[in-house]
This record gives sequence, structure tokens and C-alpha cells, in this order.
Amino acid sequence: MKKWCYLIILPGMVYFLLFKYVPMYGIQLAFKEFDMVAGISASPWVGWSNFELLFRDREFFLALKNTLIISYMQLLLFFPFPVILAILLNEVKIQRFKKSVQTILTFPHFLSWVIVAGIMMNILANNGAVNNLLAAMGMEKYQFMTDKGLFRYILIFSLTWKESGWSTILYIAAITGIDPALYEAATIDGANRFQRIWYITIPGIMNMIAIQFVLRVGAVMEGGFDQIFNLYTAPVYDTGDIIDTYIYRLSFVKSSGVNLGFPTAVGLFKNVINFILLMLANGVDLKTLQEVLGHENLNTTQIYTHIENTDKKIAAEANPLSKLKI
Repeated sequence: MKKWCYLIILPGMVYFLLFKYVPMYGIQLAFKEFDMVAGISASPWVGWSNFELLFRDREFFLALKNTLIISYMQLLLFFPFPVILAILLNEVKIQRFKKSVQTILTFPHFLSWVIVAGIMMNILANNGAVNNLLAAMGMEKYQFMTDKGLFRYILIFSLTWKESGWSTILYIAAITGIDPALYEAATIDGANRFQRIWYITIPGIMNMIAIQFVLRVGAVMEGGFDQIFNLYTAPVYDTGDIIDTYIYRLSFVKSSGVNLGFPTAVGLFKNVINFILLMLANGVDLKTLQEVLGHENLNTTQIYTHIENTDKKIAAEANPLSKLKI
């Protein structure tokens, strides 16, 4: 059986090997001045020169600031939304209506950001639906897509519309894993719907929320290249240009006179920061769970096993039928 399990995960391992680990060979470009004729391995070493140039570039610090602001806005405004949406969907008792809503909410995920950007342009552009409505009401048109202060909120809105439905799948799956006996016992004890959500549903999916939070923190330096690249324009560079779009412009827009080792150094810096944030978030998450459970020496796997066993024990004690003697 174990051999078959390894066979199942083989395609995933091959994918990560070919597209994640093999390209790491190019990391050395961050410490070289790339020579197209000589190739990567034969290009001359320049040490930390690319990083020194990086920390003297004003545009880099602007992109770094925008990346952090946009990512933390996503954490604050977008991250809780799928959790709330999953809980609300779980409370819907009409299954046909529930499945229809899930399908409608999930569909935008399968649209590319090119299409979503086109939709946003048709709605918010100068001749878009909103401005045409404002004009019909005798009001002045507003340049939504070129407003620096509004652009980040447009990013959050479009991200929420596109991805919130898809992100609920994991939380709904976690909710279905909660023992129904807990809800039955709470109902018998007189708990209302809000109390059942607060004391059963939310604690029951807290593990999934913690895991998704750690992964989200580990991607803070990403920002969302596809989304921003298709939505931003030159007037909003000051608030919308992130590290990924900055690397793109260095590599392809300004590549005629730019050493490709410099964009590689920017990418390496970004990924090192991502790795550090991921480790910190995982450590904080682990420590928090240890303090809650009162077990300081448990690792992550042991903690989740302990929580699962505790949930089963509580469910067994809470189930009124388990106390009946037949």
C-alpha cells in the first residue's frame, strides 16, 4: 500500500523538482554580472554588488513598501471573508440553494486575471458602467482606475470577488468534519445559532484557519503579480507597483541596459524574506497552540493529533445517546 502512495505523489514531486528546485541553479546570477555569450556558470562574479545597487534604488523601496501594504491589506480585509462566507453557507439548510450559491461563488476563480481586469475596466473606466450611470444622473465622471488612493481598494475588491468562493472550499470541508453530535448536544442545552457558531464551528475550523494564515503570511512578499500587472497603469505606480512588477520592468521593459543579475538579486531578497516570515508565523502559531493546550513540548503533528483526540472525546461525552444503556 505504501508503494502505491509514493506512486500517487510522484507527479507532484516531479513538478516541484523540475519547476521549483532545478531553476534554483540560476540563483547564482544574483552574485554575478550576466554575460549572455559566456552563460550563467561562466559569467564573472561580482559579489554583493547587485545587492548594494538594490539598496540604493529608490524605486525598489517604493515597490517594497507597496508590496507590504497591499499584502497586509489582503490579510486584514480579504483573509477573514472566506471564513465568514463558509460559516454562512454552512448555516443554509436548503441544499439545492446552498449548492447553487457555492457554484456561483466559485466560478470567478476559473476566470483569468486578464478577463477580470477587462470586467473591472468595463465597470470603472472613464466610459465604464459606473461613470455612464453617474453621467446619466447628471453627476461628474470620476477616474477610478487612475486614483492612487482608491487603487489598492480596487485590488482588494477584485480579489475578494474572484477568490473568496474558491477559498471557502477548505473551510467548508473542515466544517463537515465537525461531529454533528456537538451541535445536537448544544441545541438540547438551549444554545442558539450564533452560540453554536461561536463555540463549536469556529473552534472546529481553527486548525485550518491557522494553517491558511501561516501560508498567507509566508506569501506576504508576493502581492499578486497577475492581478496588479493587468490592472495598474503608470498613474498608480506610486501605490500599485510591487516587487514582482518591479522585477518584470527591470527584466523586460528596461532590459537593454540592465544587468540581469540585478533582477535576480531582487527576487532572491524577496524569497528570503518570505522564508523568514513563514518560519516566524509557523513558530508563533505553534507556540500559541502549545500555550492553549498547556503542552510546551509537543510538535505540530502531535498538537493536531491531540486536538483531534480531544474533539472525539468531547463529542462522545456530549452525545446524549452515548449515555443510554441498552
